[in-house]
Amino acid sequence: MAVAKFKDEAYLESVIPKRIKLFESIKAQQLANLESLPSDPIKITLPDGTVKDGKKWVTSPFDVAKEISKSLANNALISQVNGVLWDMTRPLEGDCELKLFTFDTDEGRDTFWHSSAHILGQALETEYGCKLCIGPCTTRGEGFYYDAFYGDLGLNEDHFKQIEFRASKAVGEKQPFERIEVSKDQALEMFSDNNFKIEIINDLPADKTITVYRCGPLVDLCRGPHIPNTSFVKALACLKASSAYWRGNKDRESLQRVYGISYPDQKRLKEYIQHLEEAKKYDHRLLGTKQELFFCHPLSPGSWFFLPLGTRVYTKLMDFIRNQYRERGYSEVLSPNMYNMQLWETSGHAANYKENMFVFEIEKQEFGLKPMNCPGHCLMFQHRVRSYRELPLRLADFGVLHRNEASGALTGLTRVRRFQQDDAHIFCRESQIKEEVRGVLEFIKYCYNIFGFTFDLKLSTRPEKYLGELATWEKAEAALTEALNEFGKPWQIDEGDGAFYGPKIDISVSDALNRKFQCATLQLDFQLPARFELYYSAEDEAKREVPVMIHRAILGSVERMFAILLEHYKGKWPFWLSPRQAIVCPVSEKSQPYALKVRDQIHDAGYYVDVDTTDRKIQKKVREAQLAQYNYILVVGEEEANTGQVSVRVRDKSDHSVKSIEGLLKHFKEETDLFH
Repeated sequence: MAVAKFKDEAYLESVIPKRIKLFESIKAQQLANLESLPSDPIKITLPDGTVKDGKKWVTSPFDVAKEISKSLANNALISQVNGVLWDMTRPLEGDCELKLFTFDTDEGRDTFWHSSAHILGQALETEYGCKLCIGPCTTRGEGFYYDAFYGDLGLNEDHFKQIEFRASKAVGEKQPFERIEVSKDQALEMFSDNNFKIEIINDLPADKTITVYRCGPLVDLCRGPHIPNTSFVKALACLKASSAYWRGNKDRESLQRVYGISYPDQKRLKEYIQHLEEAKKYDHRLLGTKQELFFCHPLSPGSWFFLPLGTRVYTKLMDFIRNQYRERGYSEVLSPNMYNMQLWETSGHAANYKENMFVFEIEKQEFGLKPMNCPGHCLMFQHRVRSYRELPLRLADFGVLHRNEASGALTGLTRVRRFQQDDAHIFCRESQIKEEVRGVLEFIKYCYNIFGFTFDLKLSTRPEKYLGELATWEKAEAALTEALNEFGKPWQIDEGDGAFYGPKIDISVSDALNRKFQCATLQLDFQLPARFELYYSAEDEAKREVPVMIHRAILGSVERMFAILLEHYKGKWPFWLSPRQAIVCPVSEKSQPYALKVRDQIHDAGYYVDVDTTDRKIQKKVREAQLAQYNYILVVGEEEANTGQVSVRVRDKSDHSVKSIEGLLKHFKEETDLFH
């Protein structure tokens, strides 16, 4: 099949050489400056306490790796110098603590995939003459993508072979990733032909160090760091192409996004592709249709209809959390769905989040549907005088939320416009932070153990764009660090990825298919209480203090958790969560009255049960029930009717047992009680 091509030859022939020339000129100047600096002796401390000698402005992490072992030098992708990620070939600037990372670490993988995005970007730019926008590793921690502007070209799978060929050429050339620092004026000159990069540069803080990387013909604005050279990426594949909007704004330019995956060897890529094919069988959209759980209609994109069976699971998830709320001292509240924009101006969301909100006018005043519950909960705290005796105050809210996601970004139940969260906000004193954070972490651990998830913890620190004072942020980050250390589970730092109002602990879960998801969140907030002027009276009633606010969710979006669990269980819901817990199958018409009686007894005990009154043979009924994923298939014939018993078959087992109705209900209760 012939593939239509869009290619701006003039762009390729003039812009790329201009960038390379400017890059090389600045690099030569910076190398000359480097060589003129005194190469004083430095001490390099490794994680095991070993100290290596080096020279300032000369010794690089790669030199240290080479001294340790040839294998480490061949496999180390990135380093960390005094807590900051650092290119392997970049000279050290003084005494430091040094860590080295391979592909088998999060830091190594993320850097590997970020560098692979540059290789992809090079292939796209040289093949199509497109204007590159951004190319990060994905937030789910699997692979990478590159957004670019192509004019009228619509990319699809037919383009992938040529893109992969271009990428493999870059890998074969063993192109080094070279780094330079540039001034704002130099950056603007270098990327003068790309309005997207110009916008990024102009938005950078005045004191921000601007870095540019080159690999082969690609010169890209990037904070880095990167792997040593392209040859580390032995296997790369394009996964899918989709549309995207510049900066996620539907009113901006329409871009094309190409997703990719890469590995240090072909074997792992092959295993990953096979894994993807296996996962496709359990896509929640396919299983949801097959099991009649939910659907989406074009008249309400991004807002899903939950059918009766799907609603059973949805409400079970919320009831599960509600039961825990009663045990853990939370109070459930209800709050409005829409607010005057004045609320969002006070909270800071109007300035930082408005483009993601649904905004409309009522009686010449601007209102917005709530994308989160926190400002409303601030009003609840504020509506009367509070005392220190009320703290910690834990307010939980399952309110409906709306976020204006771009239509191209909507993905099943995992990226929607209308959703609910098991959202809660804890108002507490500074002295209570550590205990409350630890309590939330224990809550998360309890729930995820029940679902069969493992999880990782990251402390996300102050971003470039933030509210409040630096000292307040440092205090907040210190409190979370202390709580994490006391929780006892290993954790990592994710520099600069906090929310604009405070640092947070990100929790990524791994499901049965070994995929990572961001679900639970725990965010510490000193800003909203100050912005809403919240206070409580201290022990000395004449003294007023400002509370600290902890934002937390366990499931996260209920819709998203529903999708993750459906795929995690591969459509085979555990009994306590199942929308089809049991079905009664009479052997013949004679045993139907007894089957209906059994159905009623189980239903009255509070379980989801059906009865198959069709005239099909019993083997066919049982097989259909197994395919429909009923947890228990209860066969009743004349003998069972006479003895008041049922023949019990478990969904995926061939054997069966005989139980009384009383014994069966006792078994159901015991199985359900394990999860409450």
